[in-house]
Amino acid sequence: MPLYRDPENDDQAYETYVRVDLNRWVRKLLERAGWLERTSKIIQTKVNDKIIPPKVHTVITTTVKGLVKSVVFGLEYIPNSPTYYGLGLQERDQKAQRLLIKYRKIAAAEGAGTGAGGFTLAVADFPALIAIKMKFLFELAHIYGFSTEDYRERLFVLYVFQLAFSSQEKRPELYETILNWEKHVDRWPVEEGYLQQIDWDQFQREYRDAIDFRKTLQLIPGLGAIVGAWANYGLVDDLGTVGMNCYRLRILGGVHVDRSDIKRD
Repeated sequence: MPLYRDPENDDQAYETYVRVDLNRWVRKLLERAGWLERTSKIIQTKVNDKIIPPKVHTVITTTVKGLVKSVVFGLEYIPNSPTYYGLGLQERDQKAQRLLIKYRKIAAAEGAGTGAGGFTLAVADFPALIAIKMKFLFELAHIYGFSTEDYRERLFVLYVFQLAFSSQEKRPELYETILNWEKHVDRWPVEEGYLQQIDWDQFQREYRDAIDFRKTLQLIPGLGAIVGAWANYGLVDDLGTVGMNCYRLRILGGVHVDRSDIKRD
């Protein structure tokens, strides 16, 4: 995500730039999948059904369930870093970019290490990568001024995570929830009730389908280290773009996007 550089640090000019950037991102997010994406989806479905061992699906499902419970109830992902208040959007974006660079390197190193260790370690990479992603999102929330000690902010992190790895069909619903977060947040049930509303199968399936095309190659002997590093780097980079833009939307109060000509069919 290229950042605007203004020598005079003009906050108003930077916000104008961000709104244009967000408009472009939202349109791309909600647009109908192209031919290549649709073809990849067909291939992924076949890979899921015929190639990926059931053990991998079990690992992902178990990990996703544990992830949600940890995020909602636990404190393990809450970072020691402070929640930054009173910063301008440009400074927040710059801090976020530095954080993303750090976590891309961590994810790539982890993927290379587990990928070089054969099938067993490659399978172990799935939960490890999810943990890296969640730590990144929690620190990102603090950079944009939202404390994850608040249960509602931890729910927001979950929605950002889902949006980053959702299907094209699911994106509009998730985007609308994030866009109108302040209107919806008070309607969410308390922690215990929230977990009962989650469709675990859909949650893990959306995530699995989003990462399979890259991560499956990591299981191929001889390619694990190279592909593991490449896949993890790219997946964290994708998450970084979605995460930064979701918090930008909240800070700016959303952006006007003309969706009349966005291809959805």
